[in-house]
Amino acid sequence: MALINSMLTRTKVAYLSMEIAIRPEMHTYSGGLGILAGDTARSAADLQLPVVFVTLVMRQGYLKQTLDATGWQDDAPDPWDPTDWATPLDAMVAVRIEGRVVWIRPWLHVLQSPLGGRIPVVLLDTNIDQNDPADRTITDTLYGGDTTYRLKQEIVLGIGGMRILEALGFAISVYHLNEGHAALLGLPLIARLQRNNRNGQQSFDLERVRERCVFTTHTPVEAGHDKFDYGLVSHLFGDSIDIDQLRELAGHDGLNMTKLAMNVSGYVNGVARRHAETTKRMFPGYEISAVTNGVHVPTWTHPSFARLFQSVTTHWGHEPELLVNADQQLRDEHVWGAHMQAKGELIELVRERTGVEFDPEVATIGFARRMTGYKRPSLLFQDLERLVAINKEQPFQLVMAGKAHPRDNTGKETIRDIHARIASLKAEVRMAFLPGYDMAMAKTLVPGVDIWLNTPLPPLEASGTSGMKAALNGVLNLSTLDGWWEEGYLEGATGWSIGDPAHGDSHADALYGLLEKTVLPLYYDDRPKWIWMMKQSISKIAPYFNTQRMMRRYATEAYFR
Repeated sequence: MALINSMLTRTKVAYLSMEIAIRPEMHTYSGGLGILAGDTARSAADLQLPVVFVTLVMRQGYLKQTLDATGWQDDAPDPWDPTDWATPLDAMVAVRIEGRVVWIRPWLHVLQSPLGGRIPVVLLDTNIDQNDPADRTITDTLYGGDTTYRLKQEIVLGIGGMRILEALGFAISVYHLNEGHAALLGLPLIARLQRNNRNGQQSFDLERVRERCVFTTHTPVEAGHDKFDYGLVSHLFGDSIDIDQLRELAGHDGLNMTKLAMNVSGYVNGVARRHAETTKRMFPGYEISAVTNGVHVPTWTHPSFARLFQSVTTHWGHEPELLVNADQQLRDEHVWGAHMQAKGELIELVRERTGVEFDPEVATIGFARRMTGYKRPSLLFQDLERLVAINKEQPFQLVMAGKAHPRDNTGKETIRDIHARIASLKAEVRMAFLPGYDMAMAKTLVPGVDIWLNTPLPPLEASGTSGMKAALNGVLNLSTLDGWWEEGYLEGATGWSIGDPAHGDSHADALYGLLEKTVLPLYYDDRPKWIWMMKQSISKIAPYFNTQRMMRRYATEAYFR
């Protein structure tokens, strides 16, 4: 508690997220949302911003991915021990679920910046003796269970998270809801800020609540917005909630967590300019700002490139904007040497995990992200004959990775289909699928390829940050114009755009055409131009698409407005 006490007086902002990628050993994340939250926390520590981060402890993690002989994803728990990385705190609070008192205990992880700053991360845990056995597992599995389990988790995160912070002594001025999972936090805020009207009846002062809440939405995909039937809401809350009031805020046909978050928040933003426009169309009548995502540059820069950056500007980690002159400061041979070191480490990883022998001289394409329909991981395999023909003229090798949600059988079928196609092309094209994609693997895979492939169906990619990680390591992006890439793409400089966003059916042909006529010829026939583009990628993308810039914007435009 002494450590917490030292942080109490300065901490004014609480950032609540269902997942946060704090470190690889802590299995409290599944993918991009958690990685972004972790990078946000790292930049908050670097900049010494007065923020506390709140998430669930997730003792069983998200999922441990293994593939059987057919390529079918087998799901297993991915447990971790909180005692290895966090300290239990002497405080407990309770929420009421299904008429039972559910106690919540906090754990503390202190995230330390190399620059000296540190911020608290509070992990909420219901696995304690005081709870009914059915309630001890609420904070076990990320995105596990059924709809009831999900709503229970969101009660713990939103309402329980707020109560834990108060019990620990934090005086929070602003609550940042990272996605709608924590939106229920608005309900106790409303209750305590109620006022009497002229007839002596109580009404809620929504504007005072909105002054204290910030909401960031991350998905333009309808399925990504949690919705709950009011019958379930009544069952879990009993008479402790005013359903009529909730309908006004969260929708009459069901509890829409995104709509609730928007109504209780005075500042709402999308995570890229295009995403903000898409969100306005999905939720007309709301003012939606745009704060484009970024990545934590020191975390995702390969050590070989970190040494290069350090040689030209010692403060690049704290101020990535200083890399704006990297295209002029870095020597071609040094950039290529750093890249080949990263590529060599990836080749070793592929050999260890799959037995496939990659060639360091062959152009290497990388694709790693959640295996779901709108990201179109199979787009490259749409015409196998053409793919083989391209490889015969100018060889390439492909490494892929990514998990499907345990209940996403379509995503699992996609992985199995990719596995089968890789096997069928084994004699013609070097390809490998790496199971178990996580934060640690990404640090080797992303900087080790030559080309980063991203094929979402516009406008369904909210932002996407993997391409930013690739770019700051000199990896060139090959992507449809969606999410952040619409802002980061500079024709002939930072990478290539795949087709016309208005014609999704043309993307496969456009992808093959780019590989055949532009990308691979440049790699093999004009290495100086390729390295020039690598340096453009670093100098044009790293200085802007980073979480230092992102957090400075949140601080000035959202937290302390």
